[in-house]
Amino acid sequence: MIDGSPNTARQVVLLMTDTTRWDMLGCYRSHGIRTPFLDDLASDGLRFNRAYPSSPLCAPARSTLFTGTWPHTNGVWTNGYALGLDSRTIGQRLQDRGLSTAYVGKWHLDGTDYFGSGRPAPGWDPAYWYDGRNYLDDLSPIERRRSRDPGTNDDPGLTAEFTFAHRCSDRAIEFLARHGHNDFLLVVSYDEPHHPSISPRPYSTMYRDLEFTSGPDGPDGVGSKPELQALWAEGHPIRDPQARQAYRTYLLGAQTFVDAEIGRVLEAVDKFAPDAMVLYTSDHGDALQSHRLWAKGPAIYDEIARVPLIVRWPGRIPAGSVDEHPISHIDIAPTLLDVFGLDTPPFLPGASLIPVLTGTGRPASEYVFVEFGRYDMDPDGFGGLQLMRAVFDGRHKLSVNLLDTDELYDLEADPHEMVNLIDSPAHTDARNRLHDRLLTWMHDTRDPFRGYQWEGREWRNDARSASWSGWGLIRPRPDDGYAKRVIDYFTGQEMSETSRGPWRGGK
Repeated sequence: MIDGSPNTARQVVLLMTDTTRWDMLGCYRSHGIRTPFLDDLASDGLRFNRAYPSSPLCAPARSTLFTGTWPHTNGVWTNGYALGLDSRTIGQRLQDRGLSTAYVGKWHLDGTDYFGSGRPAPGWDPAYWYDGRNYLDDLSPIERRRSRDPGTNDDPGLTAEFTFAHRCSDRAIEFLARHGHNDFLLVVSYDEPHHPSISPRPYSTMYRDLEFTSGPDGPDGVGSKPELQALWAEGHPIRDPQARQAYRTYLLGAQTFVDAEIGRVLEAVDKFAPDAMVLYTSDHGDALQSHRLWAKGPAIYDEIARVPLIVRWPGRIPAGSVDEHPISHIDIAPTLLDVFGLDTPPFLPGASLIPVLTGTGRPASEYVFVEFGRYDMDPDGFGGLQLMRAVFDGRHKLSVNLLDTDELYDLEADPHEMVNLIDSPAHTDARNRLHDRLLTWMHDTRDPFRGYQWEGREWRNDARSASWSGWGLIRPRPDDGYAKRVIDYFTGQEMSETSRGPWRGGK
């Protein structure tokens, strides 16, 4: 817990965009895309260079940001699923302690559809709730269609006021004007630059001639990558070169547009809550034809699974700081609890980043983990079930694709992740070390998809023989501060441990 010195802010503004990969911001890479307000935010605070979501997919990534738990724990392991009834959001944990909490923008965690239910989720002030369904309800039937049609970007009469981003900013500014003297958590969750990437001119046309690439030309190593990636590359609906250029142009233009909308909110922060912690991130990236892929999915490539993470905290974080440690979104919720002077419940697997932010310590874990289940529960396509668990230590990335070929990359020698080293004898030690850590993580976090199949990979000659008993332990749910203690099946008494064995008998 941080100390209670006079300059300790008890106000947090969490800003996030959708589909902003790490190098779509000028402060990360010089490429011609203009993001002046987020670049200024980074120059005033700390930029994490290697931040990763829990999953490179909208809803699962958001589930971790706002509960502090893994998607396989909270129930949102794919788009289209709602948070489990035993999953409490950071809004609930803070609101239950008398703090003001407001959520404006895309939620995607109620299990209805992409836009949401229009009803405030528990833990967030109903006066400021504004999700995609609320936005659509404000539009006429014709305007609804325009809001979902990328062709709307070509309309010279389109104004900022029409967009979801602008209306979210308006509500955030109103909240700051009314609550600037109170302790609060304000989340502003933009849908932009996610498809259909609606933005007015000049944003929608400013990058028509920009070449935006991140890796060398040509395909990845032939025959060494998972089949799912070949199917993914062949199956994307955007096939026409002109349509692909339009997709890229609109996405990048919407990024500069949403940067301007964030600038409006930051101006209000400076006016009404100048000491607040401001945190900016994204849920995932977009391959944009790197590795011949588009959008996001079951891969841990940096273009898809590496996101910007910037934190400004006046008086606490030195301006212009940069951190190179691998960082996971799993640590965001504990960090927010720490800012408000609350301990992290044992149920949450992450740890506060306050020591890292203030330069007094390192991240609690040297590994980040990323998972994937399926793209969405509704469509039958998008590859269907693609179970992936991955781990990264700052140099080597291991992806275990349960139903396909596994991957290992050495980012020091191969920063663009072109050569799959999963069968490389020279990398056996690094691969097996990461694999052991990944299996332990799956066990410790009660991953419901854990089992002997993850351990007995064809490249793991020293794997244990398959066993019906697995690890031989029982993993009851830990305390979360809300639900009653788990009862032992065999004794009817409260469990005293969160891991025990063997299966029958004992507490």
